[in-house]
Amino acid sequence: LTDGSVFLLPPNDMIRTMHTRDGYAMQLAVKKGYNLCIITGGNSPSVKERLQYFGIQDVYMASKNKVDVYNDYKSLRGISDDEVLYMGDDIPDYRVMEKVALPACPADAAEEIKRVAKYISPVKGGKGCVRDVIEQTLKVQGHWFDSDSHEW
Repeated sequence: LTDGSVFLLPPNDMIRTMHTRDGYAMQLAVKKGYNLCIITGGNSPSVKERLQYFGIQDVYMASKNKVDVYNDYKSLRGISDDEVLYMGDDIPDYRVMEKVALPACPADAAEEIKRVAKYISPVKGGKGCVRDVIEQTLKVQGHWFDSDSHEW
């Protein structure tokens, strides 16, 4: 969801940016009944608030072990690995990506992540790669654009 940049502000604040088109695609997917889950090592209250604004209820912040969090999420939702598309961009995502049906990553992901990905978006992280993956998924399943999809 981000390009990896962190802007440091005094006294100890950090700011990250997100692409608005990613946000549109995420809220649309939620409205269409898709489960979206965010597992991040970051711990920004403003990021969590923004994701929840889009309707994403499963936001796991400050995750030290993404596999454990992922397994808990699967149990909570009653889903299996073969039902999951997971997008990651760096080494902490690797073990989860090995497990899921469709591991995906942005164009600028770490080389190790690109090797395990089955889909590499042509778009860089924080520049709309989440939109790319969600849009393609919804299009394939006939849920991308209809008369009500333009409403926020």
